[in-house]
Amino acid sequence: MKQNTSVNWKVLKPDVSRAFLSDLAEKLEVSPLICSLLYQRGITTFEDMSLFLNPGLRYLPLLESWPELLDGASLIASEAAAGKKIVVWGDYDADGVTSAALLQDFFARKGIATRSYLPHRIREGYGLNPDGIETLAREGVRTLITVDCGISDHQEILRAKELGMSVVVTDHHLPGRDMPPADVIINPKCGHTPCPALSGVGTAFYLAAALNSLLPGPSVDVREFLDLVALGTIADLVPLDGPNRILVKNGLLLLSEGRRPGIYALKEKAGFGGADHIGSEEVGYGLGPRINAAGRLDSPETALELLLCQDRSKAAGLADKLNRLNEKRRKTENEILIQAREQAAQFINDPGLVLFDPEWHSGVLGIVASRMVDEFSRPCFVLTRENGVIRGSGRSAGNFDLYLGLSSMSNLLLGFGGHSQAAGVSMHPDGIDGFRNGFSRAILDQLGPDTSAEELILDACPGFDQLTPDFLQELELLQPFGPLNPKPVFLSPPLKVLDQTLFGKARHVGFMLSDPVSGLRLRGQFWRQGETWGRTGLKGRTIILAYTPGINTYRNLTSIRLNIREILRID
Repeated sequence: MKQNTSVNWKVLKPDVSRAFLSDLAEKLEVSPLICSLLYQRGITTFEDMSLFLNPGLRYLPLLESWPELLDGASLIASEAAAGKKIVVWGDYDADGVTSAALLQDFFARKGIATRSYLPHRIREGYGLNPDGIETLAREGVRTLITVDCGISDHQEILRAKELGMSVVVTDHHLPGRDMPPADVIINPKCGHTPCPALSGVGTAFYLAAALNSLLPGPSVDVREFLDLVALGTIADLVPLDGPNRILVKNGLLLLSEGRRPGIYALKEKAGFGGADHIGSEEVGYGLGPRINAAGRLDSPETALELLLCQDRSKAAGLADKLNRLNEKRRKTENEILIQAREQAAQFINDPGLVLFDPEWHSGVLGIVASRMVDEFSRPCFVLTRENGVIRGSGRSAGNFDLYLGLSSMSNLLLGFGGHSQAAGVSMHPDGIDGFRNGFSRAILDQLGPDTSAEELILDACPGFDQLTPDFLQELELLQPFGPLNPKPVFLSPPLKVLDQTLFGKARHVGFMLSDPVSGLRLRGQFWRQGETWGRTGLKGRTIILAYTPGINTYRNLTSIRLNIREILRID
């Protein structure tokens, strides 16, 4: 057998007896393999496994355990009671848009008129800006609530205070050395917080829940906002454990129902039925990018309007506009990706990639960085020039903490922000070489010298006869998948390649595979690998795969498919 030496891989084995796992499986009414997968992820007791598989909302941390949250809710309630004009200032990405939509919808259900201010990515940039603050002050705004931004906007918040505004910052990004001069700061990464990994929209949800009993009128069922929480949380790539898992797991149920006309229409444009069941993958690759496309290439107001829309006909038109923007985004992304790949060849020996072109569109840099990480298995920043400043987005790989790395080289930057997996930076036009060297040093300092080889962790090696519809339904219990809860990846037995075809305009490659032991045949799909494997004929050969099984439905016919992660061996 010939091994694919570009990938190091190993199969995990739980350090526990089969009898122990079988006993847990019987109590939980799942297969022992599911218990094995949970045990390998550090979920080792019956109680913890039961909570993981059944994450009810009653397990969320109590509002009373977050003092700053209660302080912020109390201030907003008193401002509303005084009749002060309230504005929610958000961000142009999916997390920021869903946060703004959630609070605006909540206040409307409470009979309080508010509006949202979402900055234009190109004209205004991320976060608060002085011109926007001045405009709101002239309009008579006296209460400003930020969502998914604000923790780094010291001067802008100071100006808002000078103009007579009360400012409540809700954000989930890491703060700098000093806190902004807001009246109250509600940030899960600051203060006395019970859930430090919340997204921006998760933080907004907690604020709505705290406000619910303080504002006049009947109580609002805040569970109805969980579809927005799931959408924004998945799109923002925050860890999907703890409270985030509870919120997203329950929110996916609402997203599947498609109760909101905007969500229903968006699902249809993404290729799903409006009331189809969807998981985190469908949200991450289908819904999230369409919401993000508005802020990346145009105005985020379109996405906000869609999420708040109550008319199905109008929602269909807005969803169509987002879909067209997403197609334009894909085209722009692919053009930049080709150039980024060519650049990456010059820095192939660097532990991290820093790629730059002054003509690249800033709205898609984060997506391109993610694609480069997928292809090169190392952290990556993609930069462009905007208004005389170098700006860009980065994505992490492996165990590298991107925010911590940037903090160690902050002297090279005009500014930065984000979290461990994704971040944005700005620097002087002549600072790229220094940043590239500093980025490499930061990676080596954290990870050591062996940073180039990807290690693929395989969760188990089940036989094809174990991949039954019942088992795949059990795998869905592990949803939502994402950071800190990745999809299980399995090792295949040796498989015979019966056929090999290209599909999707030759971008993807498919295989018909046979397991000689069980005699079963299954189809495998290797996404975005048509160019690589289209030139290599494997028909008639024996291969071993890393894969994730899934259920495929086409024209009402359901089948089991293997989503191939890597071809590990070829005979």
